[in-house]
Amino acid sequence: MILVTGGTGLVGSHLLYFLLKDGNAVRAVHRSSSDLQLVKKVFSYYSEEPETLFKQIEWIEADITDIPALLDAFHGVTHVYHAAAYISFNPKHYYKLKKANIEGTANIVNLCLANQIQKLCYVSSVATLGKSLNNQLIDEETAWNPEEKNSVYAITKYGAEMEVWRGTQEGLDAVIVNPGVILGSGDWNSGSGIIIKLGARGIPFYTGGGIGLVDVQDVVRAMIDLMISGITNEKFVLVGHNVTYKDLLTSLSRKLSAKPPKKKLPRFILNIFASVDWFFSKLLGTKRKLLKATVKSLYKNSFYDSSKIKERLNFSFTPLEETLNRVVENYRKES
Repeated sequence: MILVTGGTGLVGSHLLYFLLKDGNAVRAVHRSSSDLQLVKKVFSYYSEEPETLFKQIEWIEADITDIPALLDAFHGVTHVYHAAAYISFNPKHYYKLKKANIEGTANIVNLCLANQIQKLCYVSSVATLGKSLNNQLIDEETAWNPEEKNSVYAITKYGAEMEVWRGTQEGLDAVIVNPGVILGSGDWNSGSGIIIKLGARGIPFYTGGGIGLVDVQDVVRAMIDLMISGITNEKFVLVGHNVTYKDLLTSLSRKLSAKPPKKKLPRFILNIFASVDWFFSKLLGTKRKLLKATVKSLYKNSFYDSSKIKERLNFSFTPLEETLNRVVENYRKES
């Protein structure tokens, strides 16, 4: 029996499909507020009978911060994929992030140890890696620097990794994957889905930074391959392509028959918007729409080296054009 946390998220929902496709018995944890319909929608991209596949999953309602609720989820489990996480870059959400990402991961690790789980795969992020020096590509050996102005999300994901490494010191076999920005079909209102929607609108401006992208199917394939391999207690960067925001938005706009961006937006303008956004959020209690951390990332080139997984697993990433074509096609069908 395989246990998946975060099964209603982008990675988790695609992971569930491929685990079922391979004939595995799968149990998935979900919160009471989770949208299980998203899983069915993801299954529909692959199968004409998504409901039949969905019914093969043993769902258990439990929060990863609620140990008593998690106890039943681990009965009879041999392998665990931990993809659940709270995502926010807003500093006021630090305690929520800490509770879910660090304490929640500690709970998963402890239950893996208590139930003698054979192997754990933890979905982390490239946000836990250090900053590049002299424009070198960032890889698994690029050390985290606690003195940097790291986002609250990065801090808590790094703390979660420390819980996994603590588990390995206590006898747990584990692997960690560090994906870049994940491109995949599913939720168009969060994560990379927002980037797709921006491309469809044909925004006229672009920012000066660049990001590392990876196909959700590549993330899932790497996770499964690592779990069935003899590799333990190592981490792997999962980035298939390093691209600038301008090139990415231009490509998406053209595929979506929209106007590509032509003008580079000065950083100080977005910083002004972020400051105004902060002021009104304090004054009116509204949700922040543009954080300083987001502005910083939009003007920074964060490029990565995935040579390690390519060499260790003879792994190859999906061509970017193929990924974009598939995701855009699914977006067109639903928009």
